[in-house]
Amino acid sequence: MKNHLLALWITCCSIAVQAQGPTFTTTDTAMQQACNWAFQMVQHYRGNPADPVGPWYEAALPSRNAFCMRDVAHQTIGAAICGLDKENRNMLTAFARNIAASRDWCSFWEINKYGKPAPEDYRNDKEFWYNLNANFDIIFACWKLYTWTGDKRYIEEPVFVNFFEKTIHEYIHQWNLQADSLLTRPLHPNAPAPFNKADYFHRCRGLASYVENVPDLKAGVDLIATIYRGLLSYSSILSLRGNTAKAALYKQMAEQYREKIDQYWWNEKASRYYTWYNGAGQFGTGEGEMFLLWFDALKDTARSRQTITHLISTPWNVETTSYLPVILYKQGYWQKATDYILQLTDKATPRREYPEVSFGVVEGIVSGLMGIEPDAPSQRITTLYRGATGNNTTLDGLHILNTTIMVNHADKRTIFHNKGKQPLLWRAAFAGNYDKIILHQTARRASHRKDNSGNMISYTDVKVRAGEKVKAEVN
Repeated sequence: MKNHLLALWITCCSIAVQAQGPTFTTTDTAMQQACNWAFQMVQHYRGNPADPVGPWYEAALPSRNAFCMRDVAHQTIGAAICGLDKENRNMLTAFARNIAASRDWCSFWEINKYGKPAPEDYRNDKEFWYNLNANFDIIFACWKLYTWTGDKRYIEEPVFVNFFEKTIHEYIHQWNLQADSLLTRPLHPNAPAPFNKADYFHRCRGLASYVENVPDLKAGVDLIATIYRGLLSYSSILSLRGNTAKAALYKQMAEQYREKIDQYWWNEKASRYYTWYNGAGQFGTGEGEMFLLWFDALKDTARSRQTITHLISTPWNVETTSYLPVILYKQGYWQKATDYILQLTDKATPRREYPEVSFGVVEGIVSGLMGIEPDAPSQRITTLYRGATGNNTTLDGLHILNTTIMVNHADKRTIFHNKGKQPLLWRAAFAGNYDKIILHQTARRASHRKDNSGNMISYTDVKVRAGEKVKAEVN
């Protein structure tokens, strides 16, 4: 009997450990402390799965016991890294399920643990708070979660397909969000009647930006970037499902939005993008340009670098700053990304307990610092260490693409262990211009690319069988 109880206890402990996500160890003590704090905070914000809403995590002001669409869209990959897959599925399903004609094809901006629209943001279907970026951000989040996990339910289940279709068609039409209408659309389309400008459930029912402090806002550049990425994500979903004609149509449609950003929103004199356009026909600057990079809406390399230069020279609130580590790692600003991780996790940083911070740091470390990038359609995982030389860093037990992996980075050497039950393709990448990469003591000719800052990246692809451990290194 004791042996049975012991076996049961060991099993339960194993399940609990798996639910906590992977383990991160590094000889960089500052990064180790930052990661320990972030992983613990993510688990701290895990809700009670027995709550009426089902599995969930905090993704709003913690006092509300709720999750809002923007925060969830940002936090999903950090959540997936930490084993919160049930929470991601349940919360995104709740948003998709609640899209409704009675709300002009909006969902509920914020849902609490009781499964109800949070009263702080909702009075009734005619009076509520809603940022119009949200629907497109959720499409992008679904696509990212599919590419990270390999779970096709995010792109195939009827509840999501309906949400995608209603957003691309009815939602865009209802809110006058066509590419050519963004500067001429009404200031308050679909406003309650009689309209009370003093009531923020009236004037914020359909905010055309995630930035909420601009009076008489008609359009934000972040909204255009979000629409672009949402349409492009849906194009990728349709292409994967074999609907190439429709995929091409939405890809072309997405490009029309991106072109508007460079056509109308670049401020040549200030060498930065305008971020808002108001009812008086005036452009202005403020928050929001970070989303141009988050949604990868900039193709002009010079303007992209100027945008980054402005972002890193200006202090931002923790919500905006929490996006920057993973952005800057992928844009080639590796040391600055590391600095932001240490800043965000510093005890002296005001409001570091805001949920987005810990989730953003987790993604920054795993996807940014460790360079772990999955690609579900190709069943491939890329690794690229972006940390300082002289460190030995390991991420073990990461559940990704329906398998589990271990990645160990040291100077000019990476070990990749496929601990799962299915083979996959590993793209072993290294910073620098190398002619060859050594695998299994055999030299392979390397392929090359440059990141957005011009850093040369050398890489090669290798099939890794289930249970196999492979070492790649460069001279």
